[in-house]
Amino acid sequence: MNQTTNILVVGIGGQGVMTASEILSEAAITQGCEVKKTEVAGMSQRGGVVSSHVRFGPKVLSPEIAPGEADILVGFEAAEAMRWSHYLRPGKTGGIAMINRLKLAPPIVSLGLFDYPGDPVAAVRGLGFEVHDFDAGEIARDLGDLRLVNTIMLGAISDNLPFPADTLKECIVTRFRARKPALAELNAKAFDLGKAAGKK
Repeated sequence: MNQTTNILVVGIGGQGVMTASEILSEAAITQGCEVKKTEVAGMSQRGGVVSSHVRFGPKVLSPEIAPGEADILVGFEAAEAMRWSHYLRPGKTGGIAMINRLKLAPPIVSLGLFDYPGDPVAAVRGLGFEVHDFDAGEIARDLGDLRLVNTIMLGAISDNLPFPADTLKECIVTRFRARKPALAELNAKAFDLGKAAGKK
C-alpha cells in the first residue's frame, strides 16, 4: 500500500454512514496506515444528509477528499450517491460507485431545495463510472435486521480495498463477539452476502 486510498461514504442520517467510516478507519489502522476522516451531518441527525470522507495510506495530510479523487463512493442512498458522483476519480481506471438502490428523499427534497431524480443509479452509470448497484435493504430484511445495511455495504466494497477483505470483516465481527455472539455471526453472514452482491 504505497499510495493514499480515498473512500467517500454518503447517505441519510440513521443509516450507519458514520459507523461504516469508523470501521473502515479501524481496518486501515490495523494495516499500519495513517488514517484521517471527516464527516458532515445534515439538517438533523436522522433524516438529514450525511457524508464521511475516509483517507488512508503511508502518509495522509488532509482528511478531505477533493472532487475527482475518490477511489470508492459508497452510496447508502441512491440520490445521495448521484449527488456526490463528481467526487469519483474519472478515466479508464477511475473510481467505483457501490450503490444501495434505496430511494429515500431527505428533507432538502420536501423543502423544495432539491428535486429527487428519476433514476439516480442510471445517472451515475451514464457518467462513465463503474457502478455496482443492489438492494442492501432487501438483503438485510432477509436476514431479519435492517441495521445490517452498513455491514452489507462494507462487504460490497471489501474486494476493492488495498488490504484483504477478511481484515475488514474481522473488525466488524470483533465489535460484537464479546458482548453479542449471535450478532457477530449475523454480521459475518451479512458481510459475505454484501461481498457477493458487490461483485454483480
